[in-house]
Amino acid sequence: MPSRETSYDGTTIALHWLMAGLVLVLWLIGTFLEDLLPKGPLRSGIWSAHFVLGFVFTGVTVALLAWRYTNGRQLPVEDPGPLHVLAKATHAALYLLLFAIAGLGIANAFVRGVTLIGPLSLPQLGDPEWRKPLTQWHGLAANVLMAVAGFHSAAALIHHYLWHDAVLRRILPGRAPSAPYERP
Repeated sequence: MPSRETSYDGTTIALHWLMAGLVLVLWLIGTFLEDLLPKGPLRSGIWSAHFVLGFVFTGVTVALLAWRYTNGRQLPVEDPGPLHVLAKATHAALYLLLFAIAGLGIANAFVRGVTLIGPLSLPQLGDPEWRKPLTQWHGLAANVLMAVAGFHSAAALIHHYLWHDAVLRRILPGRAPSAPYERP
């Protein structure tokens, strides 16, 4: 079997794992902060950090998608057929949810007029009555994203530990980007 690229490029890998980390941190804050901390300056500060990280998340989402479809390394399909269709559908769902979460989060930030860092605040725009529904939709989309991301992660682990193929290794950091891999 001829040699081929076996890893995504460093930018794709870095953006992928940065996105995964941001999704996890933002979800944990959004899901558990109200239950863990009483109202006060610490909780307000963490909510501000959540909104700032949400804007970073939005930028990383746009950068990842733009990079993947312009300069990112495109790898050959590991398993054409139904599993490839499922993988494409899963990635499409992930991107759709990432953009939905970002849009709902930005709308929520402006409806609330949140404080970001120090004296930097967003203006309060729109009807404050939208706070609750935007928060609920944002949270629902985040929970659905976590479920789809869990499925995505489980599939990668199945590829690695049960099927012993290169799917997971292709996105792991620290791999030689052009080292050949031949399937046994």
